[in-house]
Amino acid sequence: MSLEKVISISGKPGLYKLITQTRGGFVAESMIDKKRISVSIQNNVSVLSEIAIYTLSEEIPLRQVFQNIKDKENGQQASVKPKDGKDKLEEYFFSVLPDYDEDRVYASDIKKVIQWYNLLQQHNMLDDLVGDEDEKSSDEEE
Repeated sequence: MSLEKVISISGKPGLYKLITQTRGGFVAESMIDKKRISVSIQNNVSVLSEIAIYTLSEEIPLRQVFQNIKDKENGQQASVKPKDGKDKLEEYFFSVLPDYDEDRVYASDIKKVIQWYNLLQQHNMLDDLVGDEDEKSSDEEE
């Protein structure tokens, strides 16, 4: 499953997989406890493939940040915990994305990225990262 089908819902913990579309929104399944919920169009929803992290020069797609973490951790869980202190989180993030914009990327954002990475890693969904990018490139070239 690609990041196109993985969403974050504001106010709800974790990530959700899109299951099906309904008249007033869609049905999503929690990646944490497998519970399905109905999500209306009023909910603030972000598709992971559309999220980017600010750097000093450009915005880096979240899939690239996940790939950087995966490379650093050799495909394992992140060595830093989301509950670690702000300084430790920022130090770790600098090792993954050296030129991220400290003024626009907060510790809470870093926590989310680490949590999401760990969740995707648990569900073996990180292998799709490079494939997603390749598909987009070939679509754009046509």
